[in-house]
Amino acid sequence: MPKPIQLYVRYVEAVGYWIGRFAMYLIFPMGAILLYSTVARIILGYPVNWALEMTQFMLSAYYLLGGAYSMQINAHVRMDLFYGNMKPKTRAIVDSFTILFVVFYLAVLFWGGVSSTNYSIVYSQKNYTAWAPALWPVKVAMTIGIFLMLLQTIAQFFKDVAEARGKPIA
Repeated sequence: MPKPIQLYVRYVEAVGYWIGRFAMYLIFPMGAILLYSTVARIILGYPVNWALEMTQFMLSAYYLLGGAYSMQINAHVRMDLFYGNMKPKTRAIVDSFTILFVVFYLAVLFWGGVSSTNYSIVYSQKNYTAWAPALWPVKVAMTIGIFLMLLQTIAQFFKDVAEARGKPIA
């Protein structure tokens, strides 16, 4: 593969790795918020109306920002009925073709995410709950996560094409 493509793959995977590792640790603040909410409600008798919603927002960031990293380490679920019996080169050829559908899907999703995030920022969109938080932070995280997944999918396409040609990108 040409050097620019190899650099693209290397940099996209480095960024996806570090953001994915950051997202992985969001589980701890989510647990702390839920623990605080439980203690406040049961022991102190003080219900916390923001805790569950905040945890849901953090969970959204958790899986959206971690998507590229999980693709990088091959942790996504796939139908393995025929795929598992294929030779690595055949898998790479099949993946090179099928990943184009994923790229198209993620491009459309990203376009919608940008539009939704822009709307949320321009109109100061808030959630319809008692806490009524602004929605733009979670929509920004969503859009960034989709974008990272799109970049990682393109990098994976390049890796699959290189594998199919018998010259894998390290």
